[in-house]
Amino acid sequence: MNPDPRLLSIQDFTYPLPAERIAPEPLPDRAASKLLVSRHGQLTDKNFRDLPGELPAGALLVFNDTRVVRARLLARRPTGGQVELFCLEPVAPHRSLELALQQTGHCTWRCLVGNGRRWKEGPVMLDFTAADGQPATLHAERQAQEAGTALIDFRWEPAELPFAEVLRAAGHLPLPPYIDRPDTATDAVRYQTVYAAAEGAVAAPTAGLHFTPEILAELQEKGFATGHVTLHVGAGTFQPVKADHMADHPMHTEPILVTAGLLRQLLAHRPRPVIAVGTTSLRTLETLYWLGVGLLHAAADATDPTPATATELQVAQWRPYEMADAAARISPEMALTALLQHLEATGTDTLQASTRLLIAPGYQFRLVDGLITNFHQPESTLLLLVAALLGPGWRTIYEHALSHGYRFLSYGDSSLLLP
Repeated sequence: MNPDPRLLSIQDFTYPLPAERIAPEPLPDRAASKLLVSRHGQLTDKNFRDLPGELPAGALLVFNDTRVVRARLLARRPTGGQVELFCLEPVAPHRSLELALQQTGHCTWRCLVGNGRRWKEGPVMLDFTAADGQPATLHAERQAQEAGTALIDFRWEPAELPFAEVLRAAGHLPLPPYIDRPDTATDAVRYQTVYAAAEGAVAAPTAGLHFTPEILAELQEKGFATGHVTLHVGAGTFQPVKADHMADHPMHTEPILVTAGLLRQLLAHRPRPVIAVGTTSLRTLETLYWLGVGLLHAAADATDPTPATATELQVAQWRPYEMADAAARISPEMALTALLQHLEATGTDTLQASTRLLIAPGYQFRLVDGLITNFHQPESTLLLLVAALLGPGWRTIYEHALSHGYRFLSYGDSSLLLP
């Protein structure tokens, strides 16, 4: 019987991580990182350039094409002190990330505020130079405080600039909190994947940072299929688990976008292996299954007056564990087909949804057969995901990485996990 992940203690998912093993900088060459291959429990030390020769035959690799936005704004108080605003999510006039980034003149975002104790009232300001070389100014005023975050009203001149351009020109890359240094011109390139396309993340999907155009071309030459999803990584990916048991840890919500083309590609590819490039791609793929289950469940529930096409597309934190018995009768093919039918019924070719899915030991994987990922922090939800995929063998892998000189976390080395 699978364990109930709500009863798990995060203290059972820790390991000693010396500070010197955390990579503070990217390697000069993306593909020069090490690659630890775990195939059915057997470990092999490789270089990331060896990846195409280590993948299962006929595999489909799914990448997260989100692009990190320059979400850290360093503003000044009228008295000269600095206030840091870390933009987390839009609130008004749009909650849609795409629309919020195109908003002109003014907007409101939920932010983390650094050095805010001395910011009592009134606006803070930031002067910057727009892309066309003209001087510009951003004003920020705190509207409300909510559970460790603040609602910040932004206004700027020239007002015709979209907020995306304000962030690009005035902001800084939000490096992870364990990289304790200012961002640099190198980070502007290396904290993005080479295939990044859709702006909206405040943290990089770091498993993809190792890929180069040459490796992607080699994958194509060797006949591997590739596909893309979009999950805009939120700051919650760095949120430590403070609760004693996972039942008391709230997962953050992250928006996902998946095209009908990718859904059809997944359907046509089955039952050949699907390899997720990164935990965000994995969570997106597994979310697709549960979105399909939700549509089918709503359509079959005679007591539910809401038509399946109007069902809000989101996956809650514990939904897979609560619906495991009902989902046992729903195949991945059925779930993917339900999503395609939903898109046809709503006249769109892109699925827009959100997920709070927590993958922990006790989870049964539906769409993913393997994972390319970096080495994650102790007592993190990302480590729980790895433990769900590998079982207790995750410890052996991390002990091997520590004893063989692997670099850890966002700018660290990589692994290919094939359970």
